[in-house]
Amino acid sequence: MNPRIRPGFGWVTRDVLAITLSASAADLGYQSIIAGLPLLLVVELHAGTPVFALATAIGYGGGSLLAVVGGRLGDRYGHRRVALAGNAGIPLLGLIGLAVAPWQVVVLFAVGWWARNFRNPSRRAMLAEAVAPQDRGRAFGLLNALDLGGGLLSTLGLAGLLTLGWSLRGVFLLALAPLALSTVILSLARPRPGPQRGAGRPAPPPVVVPVPSAAARSVERTTLRAILIATGLFGFSFYNVGFPVLTVAEGAHALRAGVIAYAIFLGAAALVGFAIGHSRWRAVPVLGLLGYGLSAAATLALGVLSATGGPIISLGAAVAVLGAAVGVIETVEPTMVASLAPSSAQGRTQGMLTGARSAGLLVGNLVMGVLYTQGPLPAYLYASVVAAVGAILLLGAGRRLPLRITDRG
Repeated sequence: MNPRIRPGFGWVTRDVLAITLSASAADLGYQSIIAGLPLLLVVELHAGTPVFALATAIGYGGGSLLAVVGGRLGDRYGHRRVALAGNAGIPLLGLIGLAVAPWQVVVLFAVGWWARNFRNPSRRAMLAEAVAPQDRGRAFGLLNALDLGGGLLSTLGLAGLLTLGWSLRGVFLLALAPLALSTVILSLARPRPGPQRGAGRPAPPPVVVPVPSAAARSVERTTLRAILIATGLFGFSFYNVGFPVLTVAEGAHALRAGVIAYAIFLGAAALVGFAIGHSRWRAVPVLGLLGYGLSAAATLALGVLSATGGPIISLGAAVAVLGAAVGVIETVEPTMVASLAPSSAQGRTQGMLTGARSAGLLVGNLVMGVLYTQGPLPAYLYASVVAAVGAILLLGAGRRLPLRITDRG
């Protein structure tokens, strides 16, 4: 265990702050691009939802391979080095501001998103290494909150700048500054064994982690496989949030309404993710019911409300519920994987988690794009059914695992 890790509230170390604040700066940059991408492609460039779906499918699908590769390279060559290399490539997303043709937007988005996915497993492994096992849920909750908090500021800034007359491309180029800053902040994190601050003080008692029995490890391995399978299946329903952005923008006949909906999504995800990371609830039911299950319900509500011409405030509420579900998923999933995987395979397993999700997203976004041309209801109905199946699968596989969100690693 890293000797710089302290018990209690001391888990908020320099390394933890550097990793989480770097995530916040990255989202401060690219979440405005995520919110504006469907508006640029579909509304301004008139490329249609299939082209937007193709851009996200290529980005997420290719990212699945890069996530697995990045996780393995991190285990072999060091997670800090791999995380910094991937993070340095994310500013390609900001260069979409210079694109004039849809194919240029697609290429820049895909390559920039590949860099993000290449980084993600190693950044998560760095965070898992930087805290004691029992604090991982809190750490991932903080990561999710600051991550999405930066995204919330980014989307609110996008809405404000659009109100002031800025173009989408101008906002995208402005995002280059926080994206570059993110890499600088991440370089300050060095979660490896080193001297504890205040070396003259008595060393705190070591955290004793019970060694699980062979039968318990067998259950955990089975559950880990089930999580990865369920994550992959859920990926087929985990559409890009650009679709709700389009739905709200078209329903309100205003680009800003779609951007504000995305801000609501991020705010709900940040608050719920932070709260769930500090809870003591059993992880599998939380992920299955409040994660996948709640996502299925919110997605169905989006489809029904958009088809029946429901009020914009109702669409906003459905987006908020969807954000809450994603906050649960993005906090509980990596925490469970970190708890179930051996310490020597953190990067590889986190890469498998990202890869499983991204592989589903490749197909899911393409299907959503095609179905959305027939109206929002068929697309959202498809996503809702698949998410519900993922919830059932996860709940069935994890019944025997007594793991809590903040339990051992």
